[in-house]
Amino acid sequence: MRYIYLIVFFILLGVNPKINAQTNGFEVIKNLELFDLIYMNLEKYYVDNPKTGEISKAAIDAMLQELDPYTVYYHESNIEDYRLMTTGQYGGIGAMIRKTDDYVIIAEPYEDMPAAKAGLKAGDIILSIDGRSMKGLDTEVVSDALKGAKGSTFTLEYERPNQGVSTVEVERDEIKVPDVPYYGMVDEAGKVGYIKLSSFTQTASRSVKEAYGKLSDQGMEKIILDLRGNGGGLLIESIDIVNFFVEQNEEIVKTKGRIIDENRTYKTRNRPIDLEIPIVVLVDGMSASASEIVSGSLQDLDRGVIIGSTTFGKGLVQRTIDLKYGAKMKLTIAKYYTPSGRCVQKLDYYHKNEGKVDEVPDSLIKIFHTKNGREVIDGRGIEPDIIIEPERFARFTAVLMGENIIFDFATEFAQKNPEIAPAKDFKVSSQVYKDFKEYVLNQDFEYKTATQEHLESVLETAEKEGYDAKINGEYEALLKVLSASKEEDLDLFEAQIKTLLSNEIVSRYYYQEGRVVNGFQEDLPLKKAIEVLNNEKVYKSILKP
Repeated sequence: MRYIYLIVFFILLGVNPKINAQTNGFEVIKNLELFDLIYMNLEKYYVDNPKTGEISKAAIDAMLQELDPYTVYYHESNIEDYRLMTTGQYGGIGAMIRKTDDYVIIAEPYEDMPAAKAGLKAGDIILSIDGRSMKGLDTEVVSDALKGAKGSTFTLEYERPNQGVSTVEVERDEIKVPDVPYYGMVDEAGKVGYIKLSSFTQTASRSVKEAYGKLSDQGMEKIILDLRGNGGGLLIESIDIVNFFVEQNEEIVKTKGRIIDENRTYKTRNRPIDLEIPIVVLVDGMSASASEIVSGSLQDLDRGVIIGSTTFGKGLVQRTIDLKYGAKMKLTIAKYYTPSGRCVQKLDYYHKNEGKVDEVPDSLIKIFHTKNGREVIDGRGIEPDIIIEPERFARFTAVLMGENIIFDFATEFAQKNPEIAPAKDFKVSSQVYKDFKEYVLNQDFEYKTATQEHLESVLETAEKEGYDAKINGEYEALLKVLSASKEEDLDLFEAQIKTLLSNEIVSRYYYQEGRVVNGFQEDLPLKKAIEVLNNEKVYKSILKP
């Protein structure tokens, strides 16, 4: 009887029991039956009243974690997160938040959104929402409390550093995180346009097209598409963006899955905007999925030059399935392949080694060829045509960020300085950096250099082998030289600290757009992109070696 029940259960889910019986159907039915029995006995005999909703979600999440990070269950209470991922929209106050100590703070309000309109600023500590204390709660819980339907209101109690506690009434709105946070001209001659694309939601291609049109009206002759930090999104949006620069009916992506129906070919659907304009695409290690489709297909078709560092390597395709009771499931259903035939997937989730996920081995890496015959490889993300590795921050700089010291100094700076120079011109002056150094030296925090940690590890090994007494004098002398010194490191890493500090300060006055523009000052990949685009001979030699 239970077997018949499970067959009916399969049919209700839309699964063909005959197909599953040919593969691993018996295993599926057996384990569903065991799950059903465990659930029934928990409900019947467990010493306390089981929290069935929480248990079920934990079980589902644990099961899906055995697959890959992209196969995810969305409970009805998490649908706002799904909506944000696919549309860039949610009901809320329009601000980034993060946890510090016991409370969550406003990390960055979005320009002209409810948080900013209510007067909230970066650094404000969220004490309570509608009288409910937020002390000790995780960011996710506070985020859920801030979200809600457009037009709904709540009372927010917050503490502003150095200015005390205040209360404000905040009205939620429909928040749309922009796909294109910035676009503009980036060279002195006003010929090189720049579009920063941060996500691939349902409006991504439309936003890029609008930005492209406005830049064309300003006399743009070359274009830089910045996909750094873009983790991807909707596949069809990536195809439509590539379509702006390649012929209609051009094959961009193939998908191949275990189910035959998932073996599909995606071609460009529309008339292109410009088939001749020189293109540079900027990528980095956080460019993934749809970003890799755009950069990979433009590279395979020899339609643009890729500059930056090797991309993330996500060659998997997901589909969202509607479940009952308002829940959804995002499921990996195929791998995708760019026009040359390569799959960029770097990690092998299927063959895990004691729970650890390894990269596709070098022995399985294959060489493919672009339209003009250039060699490209699979299994390693998109390797740029011109590689510029990102600057690696020193341990000390990372500590200043992680301990919120740069963030807190920017908060105090903004309170004391009502205005600063435009974002594109602002730099941390010698006097401001001097003030920052004094601020840092007054903070109570400890850190060790990586070299110091390795040296201590050497002593531990020496003690085990009985050599510690023999090397003790030399060890102490070397440790003294290598021990972390805040004052010395503030001078040693001044350049990179100034860059981060400048960007944080600018965000307090000019928001996200200001961050992008201010970052241009020390942006080596961007400068290289402009250089390549302004040298026609070099540009063509890369695409047609």
